[in-house]
Amino acid sequence: MKVAIYSRIIDEAERIEVQHLFDELKRNNIEPVIHHAFYEKIQSNFEFPPATTKFSESADLDDSIEFLISLGGDGTLLDTVSLVRDKNIPVLGINFGRLGFLAGIGKEEMITAVTSLVNRTFVVDKRSLIHLDANKSLFNEVPYGLNEFAIHKTDTSPMIKIHTYLNGEFLNTYWADGLIVSTPTGSTGYSLSCGGPVVFPESASFVINPVAPHNLNVRPIVVPNDNIISFEVEGRADHFICALDSRKEIVDKNVQLAVRREEFTLSLVRLNENNFLQTLRNKLSWGLDTRN
Repeated sequence: MKVAIYSRIIDEAERIEVQHLFDELKRNNIEPVIHHAFYEKIQSNFEFPPATTKFSESADLDDSIEFLISLGGDGTLLDTVSLVRDKNIPVLGINFGRLGFLAGIGKEEMITAVTSLVNRTFVVDKRSLIHLDANKSLFNEVPYGLNEFAIHKTDTSPMIKIHTYLNGEFLNTYWADGLIVSTPTGSTGYSLSCGGPVVFPESASFVINPVAPHNLNVRPIVVPNDNIISFEVEGRADHFICALDSRKEIVDKNVQLAVRREEFTLSLVRLNENNFLQTLRNKLSWGLDTRN
């Protein structure tokens, strides 16, 4: 078995846990294929299995890779979207970050997670993605995201007007700092912090949610994800920000933008005992009340 391993960086305090992971992979005859930039940062501090190889980009991940292990927080796991793309390589997120809502497997569960991969005793969740179409090239070869697409004013500009349409029919003009279109997975991220609802991951929907709207009667709205959502942006500034998850680009206000559901999905590995309701309670303190 081959597994790809991706991380941004590992703190010295976490070195022992990561070494345990490599040791467990070796014990189970699993060949690690480590992201090159990560390998260069850690090679002097770790002992790797003899068959360890490296990869640099998505094209290096061929059909022999059965899983990708993300070591880090939710931001690190979001990076894997641009690596696995449409290859349908399941991603297992081990949380070395703070919240770990997506990377929901704790460091103390690493050995259990590897055993689950070997014995195939895991569950794969198919998470929908959001795709951006524009009349100019944006985000290179990865115009899609797992959490959300967002339009936002630049730091120094006044609020913007975002004319929004569903399948060509006018929905609303948002006078705001920005607008979020969230997937169900992203409903517990940026959208939630802006007052959006929590949506179950398997819901076939988008959440359209304004950022700091200038109208008190404007609220988030949930729409089916078979809609094409298009935008026209007005503002005093000539540019605004487009974002897909943690990736951002500055674009001209005359650009034409539309989002839709991506044709493929991202496969997330979870252990059998972990589910969305448990994650809500454990990570977001859902329903926490001293009376319970």
